[in-house]
Amino acid sequence: MSKSKVTIGQVFKTIVWPRRGLLLIGLLLIIIRSAAGLVPPWATKPFMDDILVKHNMDKLPMLLTLVVVAILIQSVTSFVLTKLLSVEAQHLISVLRSSVQKHLLRLPIRYFDNQKAGALVSRVMNDVEGVRNLVGTGLVQLVGGILTAIVSIVFLIHISPWMTLFVLLPMSIFGVITLKAFAIIRPVFRERGKITADVTGRLTETLNGMRVIKGFNAEQQEIKVFEEGVEKLFQNVKKSLTSTSFVTSSGTFLVGLASVGIMGLSGYFNLTAGDFLQFTMFMVFMVAPIVQMSNIGSQLTEAFAGLDRTEEIMNTPTEDDSTTRINKIGTIHGDIIFENVSFAYDEGKTVLNNVSFEAKPGSVIALVGTSGSGKTTIAGLAASFLNPVSGKITVDGIDLSTVSLNSYRSQLGVVLQDDFLFEGTIRENILFPRPNATEEELTNAVKASYVDEFVNRFESGLETVIGERGVKLSGGQRQRVAIARAILSDPRVLILDEATSNLDTESESYIQESLRTLMKGRTTFVIAHRLSTIRQADQILVIENGQIAERGKHDELIERKGRYFELYTYQARI
Repeated sequence: MSKSKVTIGQVFKTIVWPRRGLLLIGLLLIIIRSAAGLVPPWATKPFMDDILVKHNMDKLPMLLTLVVVAILIQSVTSFVLTKLLSVEAQHLISVLRSSVQKHLLRLPIRYFDNQKAGALVSRVMNDVEGVRNLVGTGLVQLVGGILTAIVSIVFLIHISPWMTLFVLLPMSIFGVITLKAFAIIRPVFRERGKITADVTGRLTETLNGMRVIKGFNAEQQEIKVFEEGVEKLFQNVKKSLTSTSFVTSSGTFLVGLASVGIMGLSGYFNLTAGDFLQFTMFMVFMVAPIVQMSNIGSQLTEAFAGLDRTEEIMNTPTEDDSTTRINKIGTIHGDIIFENVSFAYDEGKTVLNNVSFEAKPGSVIALVGTSGSGKTTIAGLAASFLNPVSGKITVDGIDLSTVSLNSYRSQLGVVLQDDFLFEGTIRENILFPRPNATEEELTNAVKASYVDEFVNRFESGLETVIGERGVKLSGGQRQRVAIARAILSDPRVLILDEATSNLDTESESYIQESLRTLMKGRTTFVIAHRLSTIRQADQILVIENGQIAERGKHDELIERKGRYFELYTYQARI
Protein backbone atom coordinates (compact mmCIF):
# COMPACT_ATOMS: atom_id res chain seq x y z
CA MET A 1 0.00 0.00 0.00
CA SER A 2 1.46 3.36 -1.02
CA LYS A 3 1.85 6.05 1.60
CA SER A 4 -0.43 9.06 1.32
CA LYS A 5 0.36 12.47 2.73
CA VAL A 6 -2.55 14.80 3.34
CA THR A 7 -1.83 18.44 2.48
CA ILE A 8 -3.13 21.57 4.14
CA GLY A 9 -4.98 22.34 0.89
CA GLN A 10 -6.83 19.01 1.03
CA VAL A 11 -7.80 19.57 4.65
CA PHE A 12 -9.03 23.07 3.84
CA LYS A 13 -11.05 21.85 0.87
CA THR A 14 -12.65 18.77 2.46
CA ILE A 15 -12.88 19.68 6.16
CA VAL A 16 -12.60 23.43 6.73
CA TRP A 17 -14.37 24.95 3.70
CA PRO A 18 -17.61 22.89 3.99
CA ARG A 19 -17.91 24.22 7.57
CA ARG A 20 -16.98 27.79 6.67
CA GLY A 21 -20.21 29.26 8.10
CA LEU A 22 -19.74 27.66 11.49
CA LEU A 23 -16.02 28.42 11.52
CA LEU A 24 -16.71 32.06 10.55
CA ILE A 25 -18.94 32.39 13.63
CA GLY A 26 -16.19 30.71 15.63
CA LEU A 27 -13.60 33.13 14.23
CA LEU A 28 -15.78 36.09 15.20
CA LEU A 29 -16.11 34.70 18.73
CA ILE A 30 -12.34 34.13 18.84
CA ILE A 31 -11.73 37.76 17.90
CA ILE A 32 -14.16 38.96 20.59
CA ARG A 33 -12.59 36.64 23.17
CA SER A 34 -9.06 37.67 22.20
CA ALA A 35 -9.96 41.35 22.34
CA ALA A 36 -11.56 40.89 25.76
CA GLY A 37 -8.49 39.00 26.90
CA LEU A 38 -6.29 42.00 26.15
CA VAL A 39 -8.23 44.32 28.47
CA PRO A 40 -6.62 43.11 31.76
CA PRO A 41 -3.01 43.65 30.56
CA TRP A 42 -3.99 47.05 29.09
CA ALA A 43 -5.55 48.02 32.44
CA THR A 44 -2.27 47.48 34.30
CA LYS A 45 -0.77 50.82 33.15
CA PRO A 46 -3.64 53.12 34.24
CA PHE A 47 -4.01 51.07 37.40
CA MET A 48 -0.33 51.42 38.24
CA ASP A 49 0.33 55.01 37.11
CA ASP A 50 -3.01 56.75 37.77
CA ILE A 51 -4.44 54.86 40.73
CA LEU A 52 -1.50 53.46 42.71
CA VAL A 53 1.02 56.23 42.00
CA LYS A 54 -1.21 59.32 41.51
CA HIS A 55 -4.05 58.06 43.77
CA ASN A 56 -6.71 59.08 41.24
CA MET A 57 -9.46 56.86 42.69
CA ASP A 58 -12.21 58.22 40.40
CA LYS A 59 -10.99 55.95 37.61
CA LEU A 60 -11.04 52.78 39.75
CA PRO A 61 -14.78 51.86 39.45
CA MET A 62 -14.75 52.28 35.67
CA LEU A 63 -11.50 50.30 35.35
CA LEU A 64 -12.74 47.44 37.53
CA THR A 65 -16.08 47.35 35.66
CA LEU A 66 -14.22 47.17 32.34
CA VAL A 67 -12.05 44.28 33.54
CA VAL A 68 -15.04 42.35 34.98
CA VAL A 69 -17.00 42.79 31.72
CA ALA A 70 -13.96 41.61 29.74
CA ILE A 71 -13.64 38.50 31.94
CA LEU A 72 -17.39 37.80 31.54
CA ILE A 73 -17.13 38.13 27.74
CA GLN A 74 -14.17 35.72 27.74
CA SER A 75 -16.12 33.16 29.76
CA VAL A 76 -19.27 33.37 27.62
CA THR A 77 -17.40 33.22 24.29
CA SER A 78 -15.29 30.28 25.52
CA PHE A 79 -18.46 28.36 26.45
CA VAL A 80 -20.15 29.10 23.10
CA LEU A 81 -16.97 28.19 21.17
CA THR A 82 -16.72 24.85 22.95
CA LYS A 83 -20.40 24.13 22.35
CA LEU A 84 -20.21 25.04 18.66
CA LEU A 85 -16.82 23.79 17.52
CA SER A 86 -16.15 20.87 19.87
CA VAL A 87 -19.56 19.37 19.14
CA GLU A 88 -19.00 19.85 15.40
CA ALA A 89 -15.56 18.23 15.75
CA GLN A 90 -17.12 15.14 17.35
CA HIS A 91 -19.75 15.08 14.60
CA LEU A 92 -16.97 15.23 12.01
CA ILE A 93 -15.24 12.28 13.68
CA SER A 94 -18.44 10.21 13.50
CA VAL A 95 -18.91 11.15 9.83
CA LEU A 96 -15.32 10.20 8.97
CA ARG A 97 -15.61 6.89 10.82
CA SER A 98 -18.77 6.09 8.88
CA SER A 99 -17.08 7.05 5.60
CA VAL A 100 -14.06 4.83 6.29
CA GLN A 101 -16.25 1.89 7.34
CA LYS A 102 -18.42 2.37 4.26
CA HIS A 103 -15.33 2.38 2.03
CA LEU A 104 -13.91 -0.71 3.76
CA LEU A 105 -17.09 -2.67 3.02
CA ARG A 106 -16.66 -1.85 -0.67
CA LEU A 107 -13.09 -3.18 -0.85
CA PRO A 108 -12.38 -6.56 -2.45
CA ILE A 109 -12.05 -9.75 -0.41
CA ARG A 110 -8.34 -9.94 -1.24
CA TYR A 111 -7.72 -6.70 0.69
CA PHE A 112 -8.96 -8.29 3.92
CA ASP A 113 -6.87 -11.41 3.33
CA ASN A 114 -3.80 -9.24 3.96
CA GLN A 115 -5.14 -7.23 6.91
CA LYS A 116 -5.81 -7.92 10.59
CA ALA A 117 -9.40 -7.24 11.62
CA GLY A 118 -8.29 -5.64 14.90
CA ALA A 119 -5.84 -3.37 13.06
CA LEU A 120 -8.61 -2.16 10.75
CA VAL A 121 -10.86 -1.52 13.76
CA SER A 122 -8.11 0.64 15.25
CA ARG A 123 -7.77 2.59 12.01
CA VAL A 124 -11.48 3.25 11.79
CA MET A 125 -11.86 4.26 15.43
CA ASN A 126 -8.52 5.89 16.32
CA ASP A 127 -6.94 7.41 13.22
CA VAL A 128 -9.71 9.98 12.72
CA GLU A 129 -9.74 11.10 16.36
CA GLY A 130 -7.20 13.85 15.73
CA VAL A 131 -9.47 15.83 13.39
CA ARG A 132 -11.23 17.27 16.42
CA ASN A 133 -8.23 19.60 16.64
CA LEU A 134 -8.78 20.82 13.08
CA VAL A 135 -12.24 22.25 13.68
CA GLY A 136 -12.39 22.18 17.47
CA THR A 137 -10.27 23.37 20.37
CA GLY A 138 -6.94 23.08 18.56
CA LEU A 139 -8.02 25.41 15.76
CA VAL A 140 -9.57 27.81 18.29
CA GLN A 141 -6.38 27.97 20.31
CA LEU A 142 -4.23 28.34 17.21
CA VAL A 143 -6.22 31.17 15.60
CA GLY A 144 -6.95 32.84 18.94
CA GLY A 145 -3.29 32.65 19.92
CA ILE A 146 -2.12 34.14 16.63
CA LEU A 147 -4.58 37.05 16.91
CA THR A 148 -3.64 37.68 20.54
CA ALA A 149 0.06 37.61 19.67
CA ILE A 150 -0.37 40.04 16.75
CA VAL A 151 -2.37 42.57 18.77
CA SER A 152 0.07 42.22 21.67
CA ILE A 153 2.99 42.98 19.32
CA VAL A 154 1.21 46.16 18.18
CA PHE A 155 0.90 47.31 21.82
CA LEU A 156 4.52 46.34 22.53
CA ILE A 157 5.77 48.36 19.57
CA HIS A 158 3.71 51.32 20.78
CA ILE A 159 5.35 51.11 24.24
CA SER A 160 8.93 50.47 23.04
CA PRO A 161 9.92 49.43 19.48
CA TRP A 162 13.50 48.51 20.44
CA MET A 163 12.50 46.35 23.38
CA THR A 164 9.91 44.67 21.16
CA LEU A 165 12.62 43.86 18.60
CA PHE A 166 14.70 42.28 21.36
CA VAL A 167 11.74 40.09 22.35
CA LEU A 168 10.92 39.06 18.75
CA LEU A 169 14.42 37.78 17.98
CA PRO A 170 14.33 34.76 20.35
CA MET A 171 10.69 34.15 19.40
CA SER A 172 11.71 33.90 15.73
CA ILE A 173 14.37 31.34 16.64
CA PHE A 174 11.72 29.42 18.58
CA GLY A 175 9.43 29.46 15.54
CA VAL A 176 12.13 27.93 13.30
CA ILE A 177 12.87 25.22 15.90
CA THR A 178 9.14 24.43 16.17
CA LEU A 179 8.64 24.05 12.40
CA LYS A 180 11.67 21.76 12.09
CA ALA A 181 10.57 19.65 15.06
CA PHE A 182 7.04 19.05 13.77
CA ALA A 183 8.35 18.04 10.35
CA ILE A 184 10.25 15.28 12.21
CA ILE A 185 7.38 14.35 14.54
CA ARG A 186 4.72 13.73 11.84
CA PRO A 187 6.27 10.42 10.65
CA VAL A 188 6.58 9.40 14.32
CA PHE A 189 2.82 9.86 14.77
CA ARG A 190 2.20 7.90 11.55
CA GLU A 191 4.30 5.06 12.93
CA ARG A 192 2.40 5.25 16.23
CA GLY A 193 -0.87 4.71 14.39
CA LYS A 194 0.59 1.61 12.71
CA ILE A 195 1.96 0.22 15.99
CA THR A 196 -1.36 0.88 17.77
CA ALA A 197 -3.23 -0.92 14.97
CA ASP A 198 -0.85 -3.91 15.16
CA VAL A 199 -1.10 -4.18 18.93
CA THR A 200 -4.90 -3.84 18.81
CA GLY A 201 -5.06 -6.44 16.05
CA ARG A 202 -2.99 -8.93 18.01
CA LEU A 203 -5.04 -8.36 21.16
CA THR A 204 -8.25 -8.97 19.17
CA GLU A 205 -6.81 -12.22 17.79
CA THR A 206 -5.77 -13.27 21.30
CA LEU A 207 -9.25 -12.73 22.71
CA ASN A 208 -10.89 -14.52 19.76
CA GLY A 209 -8.50 -17.46 20.05
CA MET A 210 -8.70 -17.88 23.84
CA ARG A 211 -9.68 -21.57 23.63
CA VAL A 212 -6.68 -22.36 21.43
CA ILE A 213 -4.34 -20.37 23.70
CA LYS A 214 -5.52 -22.16 26.82
CA GLY A 215 -5.62 -25.50 25.02
CA PHE A 216 -1.92 -25.22 24.18
CA ASN A 217 -0.98 -23.52 27.48
CA ALA A 218 0.31 -20.54 25.47
CA GLU A 219 -0.67 -17.73 27.84
CA GLN A 220 2.96 -16.74 28.57
CA GLN A 221 3.74 -16.63 24.86
CA GLU A 222 0.84 -14.26 24.18
CA ILE A 223 1.76 -12.13 27.19
CA LYS A 224 5.29 -11.77 25.79
CA VAL A 225 4.05 -10.83 22.32
CA PHE A 226 1.70 -8.20 23.75
CA GLU A 227 4.38 -6.80 26.06
CA GLU A 228 6.73 -6.41 23.09
CA GLY A 229 3.99 -4.56 21.21
CA VAL A 230 3.22 -2.12 24.01
CA GLU A 231 6.96 -1.59 24.54
CA LYS A 232 7.29 -0.51 20.90
CA LEU A 233 4.34 1.80 21.43
CA PHE A 234 5.99 3.23 24.55
CA GLN A 235 9.26 3.86 22.70
CA ASN A 236 7.36 5.69 19.97
CA VAL A 237 5.49 7.83 22.51
CA LYS A 238 8.78 8.53 24.29
CA LYS A 239 10.30 9.75 21.03
CA SER A 240 7.41 12.14 20.35
CA LEU A 241 7.36 13.35 23.94
CA THR A 242 11.10 14.01 23.80
CA SER A 243 10.68 16.07 20.64
CA THR A 244 7.76 18.13 21.94
CA SER A 245 9.49 18.55 25.29
CA PHE A 246 12.57 19.93 23.51
CA VAL A 247 10.36 22.45 21.70
CA THR A 248 8.66 23.52 24.95
CA SER A 249 11.96 23.73 26.83
CA SER A 250 13.47 25.81 24.03
CA GLY A 251 10.53 28.17 24.26
CA THR A 252 10.87 28.45 28.04
CA PHE A 253 14.60 29.21 27.76
CA LEU A 254 14.14 31.83 25.05
CA VAL A 255 11.25 33.47 26.93
CA GLY A 256 13.39 33.60 30.05
CA LEU A 257 16.20 35.15 28.00
CA ALA A 258 13.82 37.78 26.68
CA SER A 259 12.53 38.52 30.21
CA VAL A 260 16.03 39.09 31.52
CA GLY A 261 16.73 41.36 28.56
CA ILE A 262 13.72 43.62 29.07
CA MET A 263 14.51 43.95 32.78
CA GLY A 264 17.84 45.45 31.83
CA LEU A 265 16.54 47.48 28.89
CA SER A 266 13.57 48.97 30.79
CA GLY A 267 15.92 51.10 32.88
CA TYR A 268 17.91 52.15 29.84
CA PHE A 269 14.76 53.32 28.01
CA ASN A 270 13.37 55.12 31.09
CA LEU A 271 10.03 53.29 31.25
CA THR A 272 7.54 54.20 33.96
CA ALA A 273 6.41 51.49 36.36
CA GLY A 274 3.10 51.33 34.49
CA ASP A 275 4.83 51.06 31.10
CA PHE A 276 7.11 48.31 32.38
CA LEU A 277 4.24 46.32 33.88
CA GLN A 278 2.09 46.81 30.79
CA PHE A 279 4.97 45.78 28.49
CA THR A 280 5.60 42.69 30.63
CA MET A 281 1.93 41.71 30.58
CA PHE A 282 1.62 42.15 26.82
CA MET A 283 4.85 40.21 26.33
CA VAL A 284 3.33 37.34 28.33
CA PHE A 285 0.17 37.54 26.20
CA MET A 286 2.31 37.41 23.06
CA VAL A 287 4.67 34.66 24.21
CA ALA A 288 2.16 32.36 25.95
CA PRO A 289 0.19 31.43 22.79
CA ILE A 290 3.40 31.05 20.81
CA VAL A 291 4.83 28.62 23.36
CA GLN A 292 1.42 26.95 23.63
CA MET A 293 1.59 26.33 19.90
CA SER A 294 4.11 23.57 20.63
CA ASN A 295 1.25 21.59 22.18
CA ILE A 296 -1.24 22.72 19.53
CA GLY A 297 1.25 21.91 16.80
CA SER A 298 1.70 18.46 18.28
CA GLN A 299 -2.07 17.93 18.23
CA LEU A 300 -2.39 19.16 14.65
CA THR A 301 0.60 17.06 13.54
CA GLU A 302 -1.04 14.01 15.12
CA ALA A 303 -4.27 14.89 13.32
CA PHE A 304 -2.50 15.07 9.95
CA ALA A 305 -0.68 11.79 10.63
CA GLY A 306 -4.03 10.10 11.38
CA LEU A 307 -5.54 11.57 8.23
CA ASP A 308 -2.55 10.26 6.27
CA ARG A 309 -3.39 6.72 7.37
CA THR A 310 -7.10 7.28 6.76
CA GLU A 311 -6.32 8.54 3.28
CA GLU A 312 -4.42 5.31 2.54
CA ILE A 313 -7.62 3.35 3.08
CA MET A 314 -9.82 5.83 1.22
CA ASN A 315 -7.45 5.71 -1.79
CA THR A 316 -7.67 1.91 -2.02
CA PRO A 317 -9.75 1.10 -5.15
CA THR A 318 -13.15 -0.43 -4.44
CA GLU A 319 -14.28 -3.66 -6.08
CA ASP A 320 -17.47 -2.23 -7.58
CA ASP A 321 -15.93 0.17 -10.14
CA SER A 322 -18.80 2.31 -11.44
CA THR A 323 -16.90 3.03 -14.68
CA THR A 324 -16.74 -0.65 -15.71
CA ARG A 325 -19.50 -2.39 -13.75
CA ILE A 326 -22.32 -0.61 -15.54
CA ASN A 327 -24.74 -3.50 -16.12
CA LYS A 328 -27.44 -3.83 -13.49
CA ILE A 329 -29.04 -7.19 -14.14
CA GLY A 330 -32.53 -8.20 -13.15
CA THR A 331 -33.53 -11.70 -12.03
CA ILE A 332 -30.94 -14.07 -13.44
CA HIS A 333 -31.44 -17.59 -14.77
CA GLY A 334 -28.04 -18.69 -13.55
CA ASP A 335 -26.24 -19.73 -16.75
CA ILE A 336 -22.60 -19.29 -15.70
CA ILE A 337 -19.78 -19.94 -18.18
CA PHE A 338 -16.03 -19.91 -17.52
CA GLU A 339 -14.06 -19.22 -20.73
CA ASN A 340 -10.30 -19.89 -20.49
CA VAL A 341 -10.16 -18.38 -17.01
CA SER A 342 -6.77 -17.98 -15.33
CA PHE A 343 -6.10 -16.51 -11.91
CA ALA A 344 -3.14 -15.73 -9.66
CA TYR A 345 -3.16 -14.33 -6.12
CA ASP A 346 0.43 -13.18 -6.57
CA GLU A 347 2.05 -12.19 -9.83
CA GLY A 348 3.75 -15.15 -11.48
CA LYS A 349 2.08 -17.73 -9.22
CA THR A 350 -0.85 -19.07 -11.23
CA VAL A 351 -3.58 -20.81 -9.24
CA LEU A 352 -5.95 -21.48 -12.16
CA ASN A 353 -4.86 -22.00 -15.75
CA ASN A 354 -7.32 -21.79 -18.70
CA VAL A 355 -10.33 -23.26 -16.90
CA SER A 356 -13.44 -23.60 -19.07
CA PHE A 357 -16.85 -25.07 -18.22
CA GLU A 358 -20.56 -24.22 -18.21
CA ALA A 359 -22.89 -24.33 -15.22
CA LYS A 360 -26.37 -24.48 -16.71
CA PRO A 361 -29.30 -22.82 -14.93
CA GLY A 362 -30.42 -24.90 -11.96
CA SER A 363 -27.55 -27.36 -12.25
CA VAL A 364 -25.24 -28.57 -9.47
CA ILE A 365 -21.51 -28.30 -10.16
CA ALA A 366 -19.30 -30.21 -7.73
CA LEU A 367 -15.66 -29.16 -7.37
CA VAL A 368 -13.38 -31.88 -6.05
CA GLY A 369 -9.64 -32.26 -5.69
CA THR A 370 -6.81 -32.14 -3.22
CA SER A 371 -6.20 -29.18 -0.93
CA GLY A 372 -4.80 -26.18 -2.80
CA SER A 373 -5.88 -27.45 -6.22
CA GLY A 374 -8.05 -24.37 -6.94
CA LYS A 375 -11.57 -25.42 -5.90
CA THR A 376 -12.18 -22.48 -3.57
CA THR A 377 -10.72 -20.08 -6.13
CA ILE A 378 -13.25 -21.20 -8.75
CA ALA A 379 -16.08 -20.73 -6.26
CA GLY A 380 -14.69 -17.29 -5.33
CA LEU A 381 -14.64 -16.30 -9.01
CA ALA A 382 -18.22 -17.51 -9.46
CA ALA A 383 -19.25 -15.45 -6.41
CA SER A 384 -17.45 -12.38 -7.86
CA PHE A 385 -15.18 -12.26 -4.81
CA LEU A 386 -12.25 -12.50 -7.22
CA ASN A 387 -11.64 -11.31 -10.79
CA PRO A 388 -9.87 -13.38 -13.49
CA VAL A 389 -6.37 -12.41 -14.56
CA SER A 390 -7.32 -13.54 -18.06
CA GLY A 391 -10.31 -15.15 -19.69
CA LYS A 392 -13.95 -14.33 -19.05
CA ILE A 393 -16.85 -15.38 -16.82
CA THR A 394 -20.37 -14.71 -18.09
CA VAL A 395 -23.73 -14.80 -16.33
CA ASP A 396 -26.67 -15.27 -18.70
CA GLY A 397 -24.34 -14.17 -21.50
CA ILE A 398 -23.18 -10.96 -19.74
CA ASP A 399 -19.52 -10.52 -18.78
CA LEU A 400 -19.48 -10.72 -14.97
CA SER A 401 -16.71 -8.10 -14.79
CA THR A 402 -19.18 -5.53 -16.20
CA VAL A 403 -22.07 -6.43 -13.87
CA SER A 404 -22.95 -4.28 -10.85
CA LEU A 405 -21.94 -6.34 -7.83
CA ASN A 406 -24.98 -5.22 -5.86
CA SER A 407 -27.37 -6.49 -8.55
CA TYR A 408 -25.50 -9.82 -8.79
CA ARG A 409 -24.80 -10.52 -5.14
CA SER A 410 -28.37 -9.76 -4.15
CA GLN A 411 -29.08 -13.07 -5.92
CA LEU A 412 -26.15 -14.95 -4.41
CA GLY A 413 -26.16 -17.24 -1.38
CA VAL A 414 -23.10 -18.59 0.41
CA VAL A 415 -22.74 -21.34 3.02
CA LEU A 416 -19.15 -21.87 4.10
CA GLN A 417 -17.50 -24.81 5.87
CA ASP A 418 -16.78 -22.62 8.91
CA ASP A 419 -19.59 -20.13 8.48
CA PHE A 420 -19.61 -16.84 10.33
CA LEU A 421 -22.37 -15.99 12.76
CA PHE A 422 -22.77 -12.57 14.34
CA GLU A 423 -23.14 -11.89 18.03
CA GLY A 424 -26.86 -11.65 18.75
CA THR A 425 -29.84 -13.98 18.65
CA ILE A 426 -30.54 -16.93 16.38
CA ARG A 427 -33.42 -14.95 14.86
CA GLU A 428 -31.15 -11.99 14.01
CA ASN A 429 -28.60 -14.26 12.34
CA ILE A 430 -31.18 -16.03 10.17
CA LEU A 431 -32.79 -12.71 9.21
CA PHE A 432 -29.38 -11.20 8.33
CA PRO A 433 -29.82 -11.27 4.51
CA ARG A 434 -33.48 -10.17 4.69
CA PRO A 435 -34.23 -8.24 7.91
CA ASN A 436 -37.77 -7.47 6.70
CA ALA A 437 -38.75 -11.07 5.92
CA THR A 438 -42.15 -12.16 7.18
CA GLU A 439 -42.59 -14.44 10.18
CA GLU A 440 -43.91 -17.13 7.83
CA GLU A 441 -40.78 -16.96 5.64
CA LEU A 442 -38.60 -17.15 8.74
CA THR A 443 -40.52 -20.15 10.06
CA ASN A 444 -40.24 -21.96 6.71
CA ALA A 445 -36.45 -21.39 6.66
CA VAL A 446 -36.14 -22.62 10.24
CA LYS A 447 -38.08 -25.80 9.46
CA ALA A 448 -36.35 -26.45 6.12
CA SER A 449 -32.92 -26.31 7.79
CA TYR A 450 -34.07 -28.25 10.87
CA VAL A 451 -33.04 -25.38 13.13
CA ASP A 452 -36.30 -25.94 15.02
CA GLU A 453 -35.00 -29.39 16.02
CA PHE A 454 -32.56 -27.80 18.52
CA VAL A 455 -34.09 -24.32 19.00
CA ASN A 456 -37.15 -25.82 20.65
CA ARG A 457 -34.89 -27.12 23.41
CA PHE A 458 -33.74 -23.59 24.28
CA GLU A 459 -35.73 -21.63 26.83
CA SER A 460 -35.64 -18.45 24.69
CA GLY A 461 -36.11 -20.25 21.36
CA LEU A 462 -35.11 -18.07 18.40
CA GLU A 463 -34.33 -15.22 20.82
CA THR A 464 -31.43 -17.20 22.30
CA VAL A 465 -28.23 -15.13 22.33
CA ILE A 466 -25.46 -17.21 20.74
CA GLY A 467 -22.37 -15.15 21.68
CA GLU A 468 -19.53 -13.93 19.46
CA ARG A 469 -19.21 -16.06 16.30
CA GLY A 470 -21.99 -18.29 17.66
CA VAL A 471 -19.71 -19.75 20.32
CA LYS A 472 -22.65 -21.02 22.42
CA LEU A 473 -23.82 -23.33 19.62
CA SER A 474 -22.26 -26.59 18.48
CA GLY A 475 -20.63 -26.82 15.06
CA GLY A 476 -23.65 -28.59 13.62
CA GLN A 477 -26.06 -26.07 15.10
CA ARG A 478 -24.06 -23.14 13.71
CA GLN A 479 -24.05 -24.73 10.28
CA ARG A 480 -27.81 -25.25 10.31
CA VAL A 481 -28.33 -21.58 11.23
CA ALA A 482 -26.09 -20.64 8.29
CA ILE A 483 -28.13 -22.87 5.97
CA ALA A 484 -31.37 -21.33 7.26
CA ARG A 485 -29.89 -17.92 6.45
CA ALA A 486 -29.15 -19.06 2.88
CA ILE A 487 -32.63 -20.56 2.47
CA LEU A 488 -34.23 -17.28 3.60
CA SER A 489 -32.14 -15.24 1.12
CA ASP A 490 -33.70 -17.28 -1.75
CA PRO A 491 -30.64 -16.96 -4.07
CA ARG A 492 -30.38 -17.79 -7.77
CA VAL A 493 -26.71 -18.80 -7.45
CA LEU A 494 -25.56 -20.83 -4.45
CA ILE A 495 -22.03 -21.54 -3.19
CA LEU A 496 -21.72 -24.46 -0.75
CA ASP A 497 -18.31 -25.11 0.78
CA GLU A 498 -19.07 -28.62 2.06
CA ALA A 499 -21.97 -27.31 4.09
CA THR A 500 -22.46 -30.61 5.91
CA SER A 501 -18.85 -31.17 6.99
CA ASN A 502 -19.39 -29.93 10.55
CA LEU A 503 -22.54 -31.94 11.18
CA ASP A 504 -22.96 -35.12 13.16
CA THR A 505 -24.56 -38.11 11.45
CA GLU A 506 -28.08 -37.32 12.65
CA SER A 507 -27.84 -33.64 11.70
CA GLU A 508 -26.35 -34.52 8.32
CA SER A 509 -29.31 -36.70 7.43
CA TYR A 510 -31.60 -33.76 8.22
CA ILE A 511 -29.53 -31.28 6.26
CA GLN A 512 -28.97 -33.38 3.13
CA GLU A 513 -32.70 -33.30 2.45
CA SER A 514 -32.99 -29.58 3.16
CA LEU A 515 -30.02 -28.87 0.88
CA ARG A 516 -31.66 -30.79 -1.94
CA THR A 517 -34.69 -28.54 -1.48
CA LEU A 518 -32.46 -25.46 -1.31
CA MET A 519 -30.51 -26.36 -4.47
CA LYS A 520 -33.58 -27.13 -6.55
CA GLY A 521 -33.84 -24.67 -9.44
CA ARG A 522 -30.66 -22.83 -8.40
CA THR A 523 -27.23 -22.90 -10.02
CA THR A 524 -25.11 -24.43 -7.27
CA PHE A 525 -21.36 -24.77 -6.81
CA VAL A 526 -20.45 -27.39 -4.22
CA ILE A 527 -16.89 -27.58 -2.94
CA ALA A 528 -16.84 -31.24 -1.95
CA HIS A 529 -14.47 -32.75 0.58
CA ARG A 530 -16.58 -35.82 1.27
CA LEU A 531 -17.28 -37.26 -2.16
CA SER A 532 -20.22 -39.35 -0.90
CA THR A 533 -22.27 -36.11 -0.67
CA ILE A 534 -22.07 -35.20 -4.40
CA ARG A 535 -23.11 -38.40 -6.17
CA GLN A 536 -26.20 -36.67 -7.60
CA ALA A 537 -24.33 -33.63 -8.97
CA ASP A 538 -25.08 -32.75 -12.61
CA GLN A 539 -21.38 -32.19 -13.30
CA ILE A 540 -18.31 -33.08 -11.27
CA LEU A 541 -15.10 -31.18 -11.99
CA VAL A 542 -11.89 -32.75 -10.72
CA ILE A 543 -9.41 -29.92 -10.18
CA GLU A 544 -5.69 -30.68 -10.14
CA ASN A 545 -2.93 -28.04 -10.18
CA GLY A 546 -5.32 -25.31 -11.29
CA GLN A 547 -6.76 -27.23 -14.24
CA ILE A 548 -9.75 -29.48 -14.86
CA ALA A 549 -8.30 -32.98 -14.87
CA GLU A 550 -11.66 -34.75 -15.30
CA ARG A 551 -15.31 -33.84 -15.71
CA GLY A 552 -18.56 -35.77 -15.80
CA LYS A 553 -21.17 -37.40 -13.56
CA HIS A 554 -20.35 -39.70 -10.67
CA ASP A 555 -21.02 -42.99 -12.45
CA GLU A 556 -19.15 -41.88 -15.59
CA LEU A 557 -16.07 -40.90 -13.63
CA ILE A 558 -16.11 -44.10 -11.59
CA GLU A 559 -16.20 -46.14 -14.83
CA ARG A 560 -13.16 -44.26 -16.19
CA LYS A 561 -11.12 -45.28 -13.13
CA GLY A 562 -9.13 -42.08 -13.29
CA ARG A 563 -8.30 -39.45 -10.67
CA TYR A 564 -11.87 -39.20 -9.34
CA PHE A 565 -12.01 -42.97 -8.95
CA GLU A 566 -8.77 -42.85 -6.94
CA LEU A 567 -10.09 -40.12 -4.63
CA TYR A 568 -13.46 -41.80 -4.17
CA THR A 569 -12.13 -45.29 -3.43
CA TYR A 570 -9.48 -43.85 -1.08
CA GLN A 571 -12.17 -42.09 0.97
CA ALA A 572 -14.35 -45.17 0.94
CA ARG A 573 -11.53 -47.16 2.59
CA ILE A 574 -11.10 -44.64 5.42
